[in-house]
Amino acid sequence: MWLNSLEVALLGGVICLDRVFLQAMISRPIVAGPMIGVVLSEPLTGLMVGAFIELLWIDRLPMGTYIPPNDSVAAVLATAGAILAGRELGSPPRELIALAILIFLPAGLLARQVDVWIIKTNDRLSQRATECARLGDIKGLAREHRYGLVKTFTGAFLIIFVCLVPGVMILKWAFPLLPERALKALAYTYSFIPILGIAVALNTIKLRGAVPIFAGIFLLATLVMGIF
Repeated sequence: MWLNSLEVALLGGVICLDRVFLQAMISRPIVAGPMIGVVLSEPLTGLMVGAFIELLWIDRLPMGTYIPPNDSVAAVLATAGAILAGRELGSPPRELIALAILIFLPAGLLARQVDVWIIKTNDRLSQRATECARLGDIKGLAREHRYGLVKTFTGAFLIIFVCLVPGVMILKWAFPLLPERALKALAYTYSFIPILGIAVALNTIKLRGAVPIFAGIFLLATLVMGIF
């Protein structure tokens, strides 16, 4: 598990760079989840978790000075947590996936606080980069940009690695002990999350075009196929 957690943390750190550097949308949960799933040989679980989280936080846009929750970190952790715990408990059932999402969603809020700190400390980097540009110091200018990227990667890497290992241990310990009523509640939660997410997506459909519709239709179709 430690090696898998390290791999997930490294890939998660690279994925989170897309939020500030490449911006090729690979950091979106619906992409990040399947990427982690492919690495851990469970792409369907990654797709389900990523679609769930994509819908839940689709309305949290980085507009103005608002910093949204880090849904990339949440998707990486929930996907990896469900898969790694499921390896010992059997293929991840929907109840385990729902529990993993509930456990790791707060990590997205924690990562948001780290993002806020990084943005504030980047002001000093910006000032130094401006001074390097004034002096014509190209190497110094590139160095300050690299420092910003290293901070983003390191912050995401540490949060994912520090949260994933104890989170998986909690899942493996707690899930087999849950009574039948708790498992039934988690099954209902698994079905309720996409309904809530679709409601959020419908509220933002003018902002995100077809992405919420695609995610919602995919989830509904998957749930129907799983039931029948």
